Amino acid sequence: MNDDPRQQPPMEPSLLGLLRQLTREVQTLFTKELALAKVELNASLQATKTGIAAVAGGAIVLLCGLLMLLLSAVYGLSTVVAPWLAALIVGVVVVVIGLIMLRIGQQKFAPSQLTPERTLDSLQKDKEAVQRQMS
Repeated sequence: MNDDPRQQPPMEPSLLGLLRQLTREVQTLFTKELALAKVELNASLQATKTGIAAVAGGAIVLLCGLLMLLLSAVYGLSTVVAPWLAALIVGVVVVVIGLIMLRIGQQKFAPSQLTPERTLDSLQKDKEAVQRQMS
């Protein structure tokens, strides 16, 4: 009898061996999927940070110009109506416009905008593949 493993024919994998291999591969797969999700979320967060910084800088400059335009609107309207009424009219119009802009901006920060779509899609495909292998 020859006990040299190199000369023995390869054994068919057992069911237990296949389950162990499947467990290892599923663990590796989920580890890689989690790494992908982390990279994707970091990219989304970095893009959001960059956008916030750009919006903040632009908003400061825009605010200065807007204040001057509003002041000139009050001065111009005060030639037609009392100065206090001109300021009130301009103020109400600006508040309404600001509220509309605020609503639009809030929608951009909805949780659905930060969802890692590719990772979720990949996880769904992996789930389906594992289910096909198990059946």
